[in-house]
Amino acid sequence: MRVVAQRVAWARVVVGDRAVGAIGRGLLLLVGFRAGEDPAALDWMADKVVGLRIFDDEAGRMNRSLAEVDGSLLVVSQVTLYGDARKGRRPSFAAAAPPEEARALYEAFVAKLRAAGRPVATGAFGARMRVELANDGPVTILLER
Repeated sequence: MRVVAQRVAWARVVVGDRAVGAIGRGLLLLVGFRAGEDPAALDWMADKVVGLRIFDDEAGRMNRSLAEVDGSLLVVSQVTLYGDARKGRRPSFAAAAPPEEARALYEAFVAKLRAAGRPVATGAFGARMRVELANDGPVTILLER
């Protein structure tokens, strides 16, 4: 499982001409799953994301978690996180979970994040999405399990 966590002032996902998910201050999560993903990784990652101390305190140091800043999450499926472009010019997605497996993992991950008590918005799994955001920092963290 790979997650790119982007600290944002706001973010939204648009499909066609309709916003399907939006948040104010918080984290935009781009989430990818590999084939045969260990479901235990979802628990670890949800706990990691919610507790990640990457928001500034009064001294300007990254020392606060999502809950401490009353932040939200916007979760977007991102199969391309498992794109392998080491050979040739076209990435291979052979390591990525097939769509049915990835959708189930994605939905389970979103449920775990919601159970952690933070507001969670989502993109549209499998859709062609436009992600719009205002960076806060910018701060971008790559998490992998």
